[in-house]
Amino acid sequence: MVELLKKRIITDGQIIGNDIVKVDSFINHQVDPVLLREIALEIKKRFAQDKITKVLTIEASGIAIAAFVAYELGVPFVFAKKYNAKNLDKSVYESEVFSFTKQTTYSIRVATNYINENDNVLVVDDFLAKGGAINGLIDIVNQAGAKVAGCAIVIEKSFQGGGDEFRAKGYKIESLARVKSIENGTIEFL
Repeated sequence: MVELLKKRIITDGQIIGNDIVKVDSFINHQVDPVLLREIALEIKKRFAQDKITKVLTIEASGIAIAAFVAYELGVPFVFAKKYNAKNLDKSVYESEVFSFTKQTTYSIRVATNYINENDNVLVVDDFLAKGGAINGLIDIVNQAGAKVAGCAIVIEKSFQGGGDEFRAKGYKIESLARVKSIENGTIEFL
């Protein structure tokens, strides 16, 4: 499955500069459900012994991945909302996230009744670069008094250091495709 993902990144992904991999034709804008199911099955295999009770991601790019993963694990998934809305519960966990891709900081929110101290949470996202999104999601899990079982990432840009930082803190980080470098329009995987 990992080789299939890498092949899709190379054949269908687009490189922008030396730090962005655009995979919106099959992962996070238009979605290939067959590939996402394979991704979910691989993540399930890697976290099978961790007794996951919830999957957590950020809207919008992580939602499709988290839905597939949660389905395969047989647990609910929750997504942190980026926008405050009138219909959002008043009692929320909230964290600040810096988006490397958008070069902006925003607040994410999860209603307090969706994650609690009894949960063992798998954090799921499409990308891990410097770790802003993962850091915000882990913060929300910690605010809830829940446990972080680990983080499942589809594509990690290892050269940006976020994954290594979280691994050094003791978190289980499982990235399906780890990009070593992007140079002159070419991707090299670890």
